[in-house]
Amino acid sequence: MPAKILSVDDSKTIRMIVKRTFAPYEATVLEAGNGEEGLATAAAEKPDLIILDITMPVMDGVTMLGKLKEDPELKGIPVIMLTAESGRENVTFIAKLGVRDYLVKPFKDEQLIEKVSRVVTLTPKAVAA
Repeated sequence: MPAKILSVDDSKTIRMIVKRTFAPYEATVLEAGNGEEGLATAAAEKPDLIILDITMPVMDGVTMLGKLKEDPELKGIPVIMLTAESGRENVTFIAKLGVRDYLVKPFKDEQLIEKVSRVVTLTPKAVAA
């Protein structure tokens, strides 16, 4: 079964990059433009993994993560934070929130694949003969 990954980021470009990164794999990439949309999509779709930005309008990633962890049906979904925040205090704070991993922007596709593959199984798509 393909991995279901939810990308929550206010940057359409970042969401496009995430989607493109997983194109060679059996994976479905869902998208949300802020934490509020992300929570609604997570509740409706129950993704295997959430890739979550911190700084977003409407509802930021930290608030969304807090709400995820409070919800009995969603708290088990692993989260990888994808953020431009790289200061040590920020990283420590993020780790305490219960995220599985984090990745600092800008990032390389290989870094994202490596971190995601530690959490969900990524199966390369079969190449048509």
